[in-house]
Amino acid sequence: MKLLKTASLSLAAIAMAATVSMADTLESTKKNGVLSCGLNTGLPGFASPDSKGVWKGLDVDLCRAVAAAVLGDASKVKYAHLNAKERFTALSSGEVDVLARNTTWTATRDTSLGLNFTGVNYYDGQGFLVKKDLGVTSAKELDGATFCIQAGTTTELNLTDYFKANKMDYKPITYDTSAQSIEGFQAGRCDALTSDASQLYGLRTTLKDPDSAIVLPEIISKEPLGPVVRQGDDVWFNIVKWTHIAMLNAEELGVNSTNVDEMLKSKNPSIKRLLGVSGDIGKNLGLDPKWAYNIIKQVGNYGEIFDRNVGKDSPLKINRGLNSLWKDGGLQYGAPIR
Repeated sequence: MKLLKTASLSLAAIAMAATVSMADTLESTKKNGVLSCGLNTGLPGFASPDSKGVWKGLDVDLCRAVAAAVLGDASKVKYAHLNAKERFTALSSGEVDVLARNTTWTATRDTSLGLNFTGVNYYDGQGFLVKKDLGVTSAKELDGATFCIQAGTTTELNLTDYFKANKMDYKPITYDTSAQSIEGFQAGRCDALTSDASQLYGLRTTLKDPDSAIVLPEIISKEPLGPVVRQGDDVWFNIVKWTHIAMLNAEELGVNSTNVDEMLKSKNPSIKRLLGVSGDIGKNLGLDPKWAYNIIKQVGNYGEIFDRNVGKDSPLKINRGLNSLWKDGGLQYGAPIR
């Protein structure tokens, strides 16, 4: 009950902070000349520094794409690295203008925090990571196990629901960051680590011996992950929403970072509207006509950012699955740009 009261007070505080008027995000971003974007503190594939200290990942590229659309330059981004407990307050208070931090879209978050999810840039689900020498092949063999969990996430509730439904018990050990949770797992402080499956594949690569651990087959939840903005600023909401949609349409139309200049000459009406050769989409968004061209040229289409960060061209090599385009049997479906 104490935890529930604390959670309720936290939600109320966030909702109150969200009443701060932030209805001019586009203009303030243009004036500042930089986009302020909230990211994970470090998660391979989504937001982590490379060997040169440059942050890369699927969520990083979402931030870069918004900067390209708004400022014409994908490099004009200031990153704030936030843990799960502080991410919503940072957005509500105006510390960041977009939260692109592998955050699950839920009813409570969408209706009680004064925030809006702009879409889903990664369809995920919660899974389990265990050491091979534990000899476990199914999550249903984890009765009585100790779990490393990141605090302030939907993971805790999902785990409780799953174990209660299967009449099993577990002991949680909570950490503030995903890096701390994988450290606890590697040190043997817990039997299993549970989180979004994509996170598990990413965290697994950080182990001294990645082959010593396996991801179990069970997926116990729906985790639609996507960027978040403050309520009350429809212009900004539309920009972030259509940034992702533009990348989806580009992939579907065969427009990518290497052929986008050639595609400016295309006779296809959909491509002409996407690239700002015709139509008023940019004007309607309050952006330059080449807003989507800038995204594609500097960041790429959705398939490109997926493959290089989490897919076939990345160390994670995650199958696109639900994140395939709708025409390929997936759930990624970009509304028409017209």
